[in-house]
Amino acid sequence: MDTTQLLKGVLDLAVLAALRDEDGYGYDILRRLRGAGLEDVGDASVYGTLRRLFNAGFLNTYVVPSDEGPHRKYYGLNPAGRAELQRSGKVWHGFASIMDELLGETV
Repeated sequence: MDTTQLLKGVLDLAVLAALRDEDGYGYDILRRLRGAGLEDVGDASVYGTLRRLFNAGFLNTYVVPSDEGPHRKYYGLNPAGRAELQRSGKVWHGFASIMDELLGETV
């Protein structure tokens, strides 16, 4: 099975989850996702997802000056983003439960 197709369907949820406990800038969020096991996630996909989630009203942003290069744009969950994380998490768990049931002992 091609995991990149699965990743496309859950990247919004994965990014929201990566921001659950701490704000982060683009590359930091990418490292969190890869560190969690999503090694195939691409830079452009994460940055596009951050823009989409921000435009949907789920994220706040702010800029932090950096002594080591350009300023960094940080993203954080706002109340709408936390609600979306909870809603999408429930959908994911329900879907995963159905797939577990269907697969049964085959895995």
